[in-house]
Amino acid sequence: MTEKEILDIFIDCGALIEGHFLLTSGLHSKKYFQKSLVLQYPQYTEKLCRQLSKKFASKKVDVVIAPAVGAIVLSYQLASIFKCRSIFTERLDGKMLLRRDFKIATGEKVLIAEDIVTTGGSVMELVELVRGEGGEVIGVCALVDRSKKKNKFEDVEFKSLLRLNLKTYKPQECPMCKKGLPLIKHGSR
Repeated sequence: MTEKEILDIFIDCGALIEGHFLLTSGLHSKKYFQKSLVLQYPQYTEKLCRQLSKKFASKKVDVVIAPAVGAIVLSYQLASIFKCRSIFTERLDGKMLLRRDFKIATGEKVLIAEDIVTTGGSVMELVELVRGEGGEVIGVCALVDRSKKKNKFEDVEFKSLLRLNLKTYKPQECPMCKKGLPLIKHGSR
């Protein structure tokens, strides 16, 4: 699939929306990817995850992990393709944790699945968590990379289906805030 075909799926599902949005990162943006509008369709989820899985086809994957809630569906579909386990983390008192008796065994090869990467903060928390459990992070994959950094995750391979350089703003510099436009929060935090 080309990036245009992938973007067309988002557009056809009404998942690329415009307004004044508070991103999970705390930044503001005029554009928001409401990936849930795509992931509600199993045929699109499977198609997109098959594309993502090809980027890590040469790797052994024992576990796919995702931060709750946004990327759980991706993790599950990728794990189905890789024929491995799918687990997710949850926040408790602001800290990313494994709960529900999920475990990562020492030496397990772990692929991190994320929906949209803006700053990469949640992904870095997952990298640290996996390594702290003794797992080996073999890579990070995302539907959309809207970050500006080239080397996002230090020594971890990162692949996305779609890379878009969409403008984000710190709240104090946001032109939509200065115009008094209402702020919309869609994220999971």
